[in-house]
Amino acid sequence: MRAVLTSYNQPPRKVRLVTELVKGKNVSEALAILSFLPKRASQPIAKLIQSAAANAKVKGEDPQTLRVKNITVDSAGMLVRLMPRAMGRGAPIRRRKSAVVVTLDTNAKLKKK
Repeated sequence: MRAVLTSYNQPPRKVRLVTELVKGKNVSEALAILSFLPKRASQPIAKLIQSAAANAKVKGEDPQTLRVKNITVDSAGMLVRLMPRAMGRGAPIRRRKSAVVVTLDTNAKLKKK
């Protein structure tokens, strides 16, 4: 199952620090890791994983057997403003945004049984 966060107001570089920790983990394990992580992106990523698990439950899969197959964090554009500088010039302020896609899959161990 998939869940998408289209426009999150934090740079992709900072969000990737959080997503790399939970790649390949079980859903319950990933949520436990994110609940104790002191990063700002941990709460939205946890909500996104919960949303993907809920999508899988609606499709008829068991949420206990799901793992985080892949998380991709891409740029979702940026808000550019100008900051006044010397001699009437303007320097750009770039507020970067992230687009996050979570893909869940059933555990490979449980598929073999």
